[in-house]
Amino acid sequence: MSKKSQGITYERELIHMFWDEDWAAFRAAGSGAMKYPCPDIIAGDASRKVAIEVKKTKKDRKYFTSEEVDALEIFSGNFGAESWVGVRFHRGSWYFVPVHDLDETPKNYVVSKEKAERSGLMFDELVSL
Repeated sequence: MSKKSQGITYERELIHMFWDEDWAAFRAAGSGAMKYPCPDIIAGDASRKVAIEVKKTKKDRKYFTSEEVDALEIFSGNFGAESWVGVRFHRGSWYFVPVHDLDETPKNYVVSKEKAERSGLMFDELVSL
C-alpha cells in the first residue's frame, strides 16, 4: 500500500469516528494538491467546526511544513473553524494538538509523542469540548 493510500485510510478512519459521535465530517480530496488552502478533514456539529491536518508516523515526532500549517490557519480563519493537527503515532491512539501548541523549528513545525500525550487531546476529548 502506498504512503498516499495509507494516509487516505487513516483519514477515512477519522471520518467514521466523527460520524459515530454525530459530527458531520468529510475528507477534502486533493488537500495539499491545489492552489487554495485546504485541510485534510473538516468536521463539526451544531456548535463547533474543526479543520484538521492529519498525519501518521512510526517515529516519536511528526513534522509539519510551514506551508501546511499556514494553509490550515488561512482556511480555518476564513471558514471560522478551529485549527488542529491530528497525529497517530505507531499503533497508538489519535492525538489532537491545536496549531498554536506546535513547536516551531527553523523551517517547520513539530509535535513529539511526549508532548501530544501530555498536552494534546484524545478523540473523545476533542469532540466533547
